[in-house]
Amino acid sequence: MLFLWTMATDKTGTKLFVKRIIQLLVSVGGFAYIFYKIPISEVIKNWNIGMTPWIVAMLVAATLIMAIQANRWKGLSVQGPEIPFKTYYAYTAMGYFFNNLLPTGFGGDAVKSLAFGKKFNQTSQSVSAVLLARIQGLLAMFLCFFIALPFALNKAEIPFSYTLTMTIATLACIIFISLCLFSDKVPIPQVITNKLKFITKLQQSLSIYRKYKKQVLLSSLDSLWLQLLTLFIAYAYFRAVGVDIDISILVVFTSITTVVSMLPVSLNGIGVREGTQVALFTGILGIPAPVVLSAGLLGYIPLLFQAAQGAIVLLARKK
Repeated sequence: MLFLWTMATDKTGTKLFVKRIIQLLVSVGGFAYIFYKIPISEVIKNWNIGMTPWIVAMLVAATLIMAIQANRWKGLSVQGPEIPFKTYYAYTAMGYFFNNLLPTGFGGDAVKSLAFGKKFNQTSQSVSAVLLARIQGLLAMFLCFFIALPFALNKAEIPFSYTLTMTIATLACIIFISLCLFSDKVPIPQVITNKLKFITKLQQSLSIYRKYKKQVLLSSLDSLWLQLLTLFIAYAYFRAVGVDIDISILVVFTSITTVVSMLPVSLNGIGVREGTQVALFTGILGIPAPVVLSAGLLGYIPLLFQAAQGAIVLLARKK
């Protein structure tokens, strides 16, 4: 409460405070509306002991995701001293703690990259590597989306607005990653660089990846593996509640849900994610809403598992 009060005492803090309150209201309101329409008893009855193997599989996949992310980050750390893999894994776990438990889906990336950079005196490279990895992950998701889309369109009537949104988002990512790799060619007014001297270092750290094509390629492959594991988790939580869903439709709908959940209108997409899943899987496929919601809520289990590892890292750092 003291933190919230401090935020509200200055102008910038007040804006942030109001934004967080609005996001909280959207998340709570979203859940309240969903459970008003869908009784929670109808959701819970889809859970049983038989889903345990699928939950275990999700936790294994979640651990592999963290390991691959740590390996990708290590591979993109092309300058500075050699740092053990376990260190990257620990900071990756810490990032998940902040990603999943703070009011933003990207806050963990900022926290882990800045903390890592401060610890090993390579902040600009750390931020650059995490930023590049994040965009590569999104591009891997879009690649899977457009590969699966023709097959999904043969099995379901997907509104064109979804495809258009994903196309625009893909183009935005391509433009953004191009600007990152060629950031040293982008002129920035001196008045800005004088005030934000970190920008010049960040430009240099990003543009240097043009010389490390192998590392960028391997990082892209890691991103593809990460996307496949993420899709497996989505497949697993639907199978856990007895739904054998078509893979192409799962890929398309999961990608759309991810993009919609990234909109900064709620706390880490909570409430918006569930509403989008019901709109897609129930509205288009006709899967009963309680079943879709019960499956989607299982998706929080691996997220909390990852966040718990981050909490352990934070506790260990304080000792």
